[in-house]
Amino acid sequence: MVLRMKSAGGLQLSRRGLLTGIVAVAGSWALPAVAEETPLEAFLRDRAVREWESKFDGTQVTAGELMSDQPLLSPSTAAQIERVLPIYQDIVARGGWRPIGGPKRMKIGTSNPAVVELRQRLAITGDLPNPQNGVQDVFDSFVDAAVRRFQIRHGLKPTGAVDQATRDIMNVPAELRLRQLETNLVRVRSMSGFLGDRYVFVNIPAAELEAVEGGRVVARHTAVVGKVDRQTPVLTSRVTDINFNPYWTVPVSIIRKDLIPKMKEDPSYFDRLKIRIFNGAQELHPSQINWDSDELTRLTVRQDPGEMNAMGSVKINFPNEHTVYMHDTPFKNMFGDNARFHSSGCMRIQNVRELVTWILRDTPNWGPEQVDYMFQNVQRVDAKVKNSPAVYTNYITAWATANGIVHFRDDVYGRDGIGELAAAQQL
Repeated sequence: MVLRMKSAGGLQLSRRGLLTGIVAVAGSWALPAVAEETPLEAFLRDRAVREWESKFDGTQVTAGELMSDQPLLSPSTAAQIERVLPIYQDIVARGGWRPIGGPKRMKIGTSNPAVVELRQRLAITGDLPNPQNGVQDVFDSFVDAAVRRFQIRHGLKPTGAVDQATRDIMNVPAELRLRQLETNLVRVRSMSGFLGDRYVFVNIPAAELEAVEGGRVVARHTAVVGKVDRQTPVLTSRVTDINFNPYWTVPVSIIRKDLIPKMKEDPSYFDRLKIRIFNGAQELHPSQINWDSDELTRLTVRQDPGEMNAMGSVKINFPNEHTVYMHDTPFKNMFGDNARFHSSGCMRIQNVRELVTWILRDTPNWGPEQVDYMFQNVQRVDAKVKNSPAVYTNYITAWATANGIVHFRDDVYGRDGIGELAAAQQL
């Protein structure tokens, strides 16, 4: 996902369209009852009128409320976390929140006692401002809007339905959320200085990239980052060059963990993906390799440019001891996952063409037209970047925005120390 701050309202639900739809539904239910009207139809008709009178449109999720053009590493972010800490300290002092049970999936129309608990849970963290609106045990439009708000704050797709993933995150104890805020306050403070006029920041647990210029976010990109056993590192660097339609030289770790097992399962794997093997300048055929040994790890394994190349159409280079980089990918479906931890440490960037265009903005002969051309052709070209942005990656699992909205992400790499706290609570 790319979110341009200038058009953040594009994520806002259409008030006019929303109201029109409700009036249409309420009007259809409010038609004079025919003789065959059942008790259920009468109940629905009455409920529609009651919901309309409650003006549920006041609970809409708005992009302006939940998102802003303030960088996560803004100098004011630490102060914003400090302002919300007393709120979570008070929640903990009052006993936190109760776990949510109920049906496996709850959505609009669900009628269940668990919805009462859900309303209370959403009210505690401010996602449901008026928990008394609507029928208490019915999952109505108020609850749907509140669930979407909660999901956005926790990096989930805002479906409005309480599935297992949403329920699990709702049931993280308040004590753990407080601990995350305290831990991440230290991390944010450590990076609250001047980071440069232009920089790229990847928040690893959020799997999200910010392009920052002049102290504001000009674009946000969804990312795919490292698996738990192949983590994306915390680093500081600067973009040096862009490789269009690159070859991919496969790291030894991927050869050992991925390619050798794949070739044992499917001997045509290298041919289909245009992966070639070299011993110096001599190219070897896969049939010449002993796949029951680690022979391949001592050779050069390289994938040709093209639509199946693991780096897609472009690679963004920045020097670092971990030899990681940012790149495109042919597997765009992964950007739609709630948990985007699939890589071997490098960062795959959604809508990377836009990011590359921004990076190359001040580089002679590399305007938007030239970048577009390179994405449409399988031509190997490198571009040295002028006025290159700095690159930062860090591990921020909890933060607050200027309007007091608190965001959390899963501690996927176990760096917050909340695992020990959670274990202690089970004793």
